[in-house]
Amino acid sequence: MDLYNGEILYYAAGTSPTLDLAIRPLKEAIETVKDSRFRTTIHFDQGWQYRHKNRVKALKENKVFQSMSRKGNCLDYSPMENLFGILKQEMFYGEALCTVKELTERIERYIDYYNNKRIKQKLAGMSPVQYRNHTSQLAV
Repeated sequence: MDLYNGEILYYAAGTSPTLDLAIRPLKEAIETVKDSRFRTTIHFDQGWQYRHKNRVKALKENKVFQSMSRKGNCLDYSPMENLFGILKQEMFYGEALCTVKELTERIERYIDYYNNKRIKQKLAGMSPVQYRNHTSQLAV
């Protein structure tokens, strides 16, 4: 999630917490922000896959600052935890159980909706993508 506008940049889903599940979206996100003139910080929790040497190496090689909360304190990760709550409430609760493939497809559709159509009051009534486009036009 880009904390500037709340846009979901990349995600990965799987049936178990693997190293690839943690590294693949990281590499994709780094590609998106690598030309930024601002310092990039990535926040995540303390799972083993997020502390793995290959992931830490990828961050250092790309000059990305790593931020990790202390145990029992997820303040720097709270925007993502909030998104998970919104996603479950708006997309998942009350729905019939489905396969992992169907769930992944539903999440992809929801992220597209969240980024492109779901308006936010703090973004002046625009979706994250609309806000990014609007503010980038102002900067020109």
